[in-house]
Amino acid sequence: MKVLVLGKGKLGGEIVKQTGWDYLCRAEHEITIDNFDEWKNRMDEYDVVVNCIANTDTYSDNKEKHWKANYELVTFLAEYCDDNRKKLVHISTDYLYQKSVEDAKEEDEPLFDHSWYLMTKLLADEYLKEHAKNYLICRLSHKPHPFPYESAWVDIVTNADYTPVIAGLVIELIKNGAEGLYNVGTERKTIYELAQRTNKSVLKSIAPPHIPKNVTMNISKMENFLKQVTEQIPS
Repeated sequence: MKVLVLGKGKLGGEIVKQTGWDYLCRAEHEITIDNFDEWKNRMDEYDVVVNCIANTDTYSDNKEKHWKANYELVTFLAEYCDDNRKKLVHISTDYLYQKSVEDAKEEDEPLFDHSWYLMTKLLADEYLKEHAKNYLICRLSHKPHPFPYESAWVDIVTNADYTPVIAGLVIELIKNGAEGLYNVGTERKTIYELAQRTNKSVLKSIAPPHIPKNVTMNISKMENFLKQVTEQIPS
């Protein structure tokens, strides 16, 4: 299985670091959404394409930038992968659950809150579910390691973890052939509790009003899949 990672930001870069997989990114390879037809053939030799490209300016009202990066590119990649019998792995976000139920399962209805970021991420997920033949969607959130800030929010509950941890989970799902939609994360915790693991002097703080307080996900589907894989490995 030959895997290509698109994008070398925090998560994409960590996936490449842990695996040595090939990658394409804007800074090094002059790939953009606008010139997709010029570089799409560079994916021909790979079996799996991992899309880590996104506009993550969560609260920006720039519709065009979100639409192109978070939705339009995904539709291009889905069509290309289907036409060429490749698997598309797409990185989504746990923010889609901010107005859903607590500990949301994959089948629970995600909602967006008048945000171009969330709307385009949700549309991309739904497009893949309806049209893609072979895909893996990973809904997740990751934080820089070690925690770099002076204070951390005590009122935000999440399944997020440090980027190396989340990248490792995504890699295991890819390597073991997971398909469909998966919530990817670790146990429930506050951002402050996560921060304390790598920054003992971190101070407590309260999140701004516009930050969703609970984006918890049910991660049992991911846990059960990886457990089954482990049990199948000969001792």
